Amino acid sequence: MGGISGRGAVGADSIVLSGGYEDDIDEGDVIVYTGSGGRDSAGRHVADQILTRFNLALTVNEREGHPIRLIRGKDPRNRFAPPSGYRYDGLFRVTSHWHEQGKSGLMVWRYRLEQISDPTIEASSPAVGDAPGNPTPKRVPTTVQRIIRDTKVSKAIKAAYDHTCQVCGTRLDSGGGPYAEAAHIRPLGQPHNGPDIPGNVICLCPNHHVLFDLGAFSVADDYSLIGAEGRLTVRPDHGIDTGHLRYHRDHYLQKK
Repeated sequence: MGGISGRGAVGADSIVLSGGYEDDIDEGDVIVYTGSGGRDSAGRHVADQILTRFNLALTVNEREGHPIRLIRGKDPRNRFAPPSGYRYDGLFRVTSHWHEQGKSGLMVWRYRLEQISDPTIEASSPAVGDAPGNPTPKRVPTTVQRIIRDTKVSKAIKAAYDHTCQVCGTRLDSGGGPYAEAAHIRPLGQPHNGPDIPGNVICLCPNHHVLFDLGAFSVADDYSLIGAEGRLTVRPDHGIDTGHLRYHRDHYLQKK
């Protein structure tokens, strides 16, 4: 039985985590989940995974923000797994996906899942006219684990470029001042564990930040863009680490 339920064009509704892939990482509220495919009838990993069907479905969940049900199965190596059988363990969001060489030596697709603190989720996506909204939405206090970013680094990079996107040259001005986003080339979260230093941060507009994180384009060592026209604007005093650029290309760039 497959561990992912869903369709590539629509998204996934549930996944099973039961020790089927050696690359899975389970930390309770954060999971690094391995995609499907590449195994023979005996369960041996014999081929690279490809971004189709169920693997593609999980990327739809990330892009559209659809939650996914997590079911854990018995796995003596996992302290979060049930002692026997299967157990429904709540809703998670797919926050990132990338490809890399797995422990088997073959390429796998991996997905970072983060547990949803507030389980109140719309059951479907109604038409605009059928969505009256809620004039008094419920406020629920929550506790979230996250990596604390060094705001001095983000502020310094954005100030150095005058809040101007290094890809398209757009500067967004609002009533409260200019707006830009600091994008980490190698992500900070597990399992990437990128550093929060200027050499791993670039200044982007919101559109190019999203496209960069989704692997729609990347940056070559000479700062030319891969998957888009043009080149990254880089100040002489901004030493971008080409090792982090290579990491982004190897893990996130979508081959067309």
